[in-house]
Amino acid sequence: MKKLFSLLLICLFIQINIQAQKNSKMDSTSYSIGVIIAQNLKNQGVAEIDAPAMVKAVDDVLKNKPLAIPQEKVSQIFQSYMQGLEAKKHESQIKEGADFLAENAKKPGVVTLPSGLQYTIMTEGTGPKPVATDKVTTHYHGTLIDGTVFDSSVQRGQPATFPVNGVIQGWVEALQMMPTGSKWKLFVPYNLAYGERAAGNLIKPFSTLIFEVELLEIHK
Repeated sequence: MKKLFSLLLICLFIQINIQAQKNSKMDSTSYSIGVIIAQNLKNQGVAEIDAPAMVKAVDDVLKNKPLAIPQEKVSQIFQSYMQGLEAKKHESQIKEGADFLAENAKKPGVVTLPSGLQYTIMTEGTGPKPVATDKVTTHYHGTLIDGTVFDSSVQRGQPATFPVNGVIQGWVEALQMMPTGSKWKLFVPYNLAYGERAAGNLIKPFSTLIFEVELLEIHK
């Protein structure tokens, strides 16, 4: 998305420079710039656009006219639109995760929090609970909803230590509820995991993830 935005800026800069050229090549040059912009938009998944509105925006910027949309909102609107396009590409992934969580919520012992995070208590500890500013040592085993293992300190035989507020949001929320010595199974919706980003070779964008997390120690 940043690459596309930079390209649009470059194209507009080129158009500013050639605006001063009053010759027979102007129409073909302007058209060519439009083709480049449209092709790149299409490559990003943009199927439709209000061309007159876009032309007006270009004209307003080049001629220093007042913008129809405040400058501070332009990037926000553009980013939101591109995020929506990205989500559309992964509709099946999103639906698969949502269907899994909906069925999982019906199982005995599964607790669903207001955030959408789900968990079951495998072992209930009796120690203190960490806060966001603590570091913790845990053993964990992470899988996709189809059972594919993507990361596991258990398999490595080496627990991991990290700040509570330095991991995915689903973990941040769960860890602060877990007494030391507990082992929970977490079912993390994509928005509390890596969101629209991929992670490593196995975690695709918008992936729902499962973790078994054992809280071993708190470091103040």
